Amino acid sequence: MSKKELIQYVEDHFVVKNELPAFKAGDTITVHYKIKEGEKERIQLFQGVVLQRSGAGVTETFTIRKVSGTIGVERIIPVCSPFIDKIELNKRGAVRRARIFYLRDLKGKKARIKEKRK
Repeated sequence: MSKKELIQYVEDHFVVKNELPAFKAGDTITVHYKIKEGEKERIQLFQGVVLQRSGAGVTETFTIRKVSGTIGVERIIPVCSPFIDKIELNKRGAVRRARIFYLRDLKGKKARIKEKRK
């Protein structure tokens, strides 16, 4: 067995895959993230706009951004992370790009994303 085949075998049989909703850049989602503090475990909600999804398979990640007060907070989260409890899709965004980093430079009403019509 080659290294690639071995890695593929481990990914297929041992990595726990989360059932997540289909989301892409521009969508507003809420991530229920498990945080361990000492012996206790709690769930923290992180709601924001998806800036990008990158990678494939087990190494896939997504970047989510929210503005807390006047400070922008971004978080890169692996899709296959065991700390993700669940992901809720709040709004579908109408954007034309797969990576919407231009959102970082916008403030106020200009930073809003139109909702996709059904």
